[in-house]
Amino acid sequence: MKQIIDQHRRQFFGVAAGTVAAGLGVMSLARAESEAPRSSSTKASFAIKQIDAGVLNVGYAEAGPSNGPVAILLHGWPYDIHSFVDVAPILAQAGYRVIIPYLRGYGTTHFLSSETPRNGEPAAMAVDIIALMDALNIKKAVVAGFDWGARTADIIAALWPDRCRALVSVSGYLISSQAAGNAPLPPQAELQWWYQFYFATERGRAGYEKYTHDFAKLIWKLASPQWKFDDATFDRSAAALDNKDHVAITIHNYRWRLGLAQGEAKYEQLEKKLAAAPVIGVPTITMEGDANGAPHPDASAYAKKFSGRYDYRLITGGIGHNLPQEAPQAFAKAVIDADGA
Repeated sequence: MKQIIDQHRRQFFGVAAGTVAAGLGVMSLARAESEAPRSSSTKASFAIKQIDAGVLNVGYAEAGPSNGPVAILLHGWPYDIHSFVDVAPILAQAGYRVIIPYLRGYGTTHFLSSETPRNGEPAAMAVDIIALMDALNIKKAVVAGFDWGARTADIIAALWPDRCRALVSVSGYLISSQAAGNAPLPPQAELQWWYQFYFATERGRAGYEKYTHDFAKLIWKLASPQWKFDDATFDRSAAALDNKDHVAITIHNYRWRLGLAQGEAKYEQLEKKLAAAPVIGVPTITMEGDANGAPHPDASAYAKKFSGRYDYRLITGGIGHNLPQEAPQAFAKAVIDADGA
């Protein structure tokens, strides 16, 4: 069965960008698989499209019917679009038009101008996705993600609810501010943010630039201690970190959180709105893996931040931080349920 499924995945992800005919037969097989979490096929990959959107030329994968409801899937750091390599065919089979962009600083996404600041602040990333939606003539979408992607999805749902059909957010409500980032945490919690303090130093910037792949693999292992990914799975995603702006975006993101780097004036009003921790009213499902080794809030701490239809799901079985790749069926089901219930 696994050999047959892998063959269909190769057909799905190896087709020309935007072509989904080969992929629409995948899910009857995927649903026959055990519901137990699994890592993705290392043989599956995406065909990439490019489009100018805002300050970027965005690289993105697309699957499913062009006239279907849209689901935008957002990856985190230091991961890439292949976190959704097994989610995409499930949603495509369910009738969704699936859009999976490389965030700024990843993969084939690049800035249109050398003069644009290599800014990693959260509001900028959310504006990137709104610009992508505009460029693709997408009025509304289910927005779903984890890590940086969940933070971005939360911001879109909070500030542009008219563009958001529903929200799926791993680790829940991740909207924050520089002021909140300066508040001290208990020592054990601070320990989990070791890399953020490392990146605050010039040594940390130079170290990440020199050892980007080694650093990312360490984060993968710490964040998902029970996920037995192989080198091929890691290498497929790590290639996206070779983007020439990746280090600059990463360092700016974490320094901005600590108030050690300035953002751009054009995002200032958005950041002020976010600093007020706005309530999210769109239909939402938040998720957590039972073995998430990355810093994350307790679900009880953010439940009241969602005022609309809301559900929380704990995914068991040793699921870590990269929940879409470790438990793709659970993630895809959350997208469908958030949108349709």
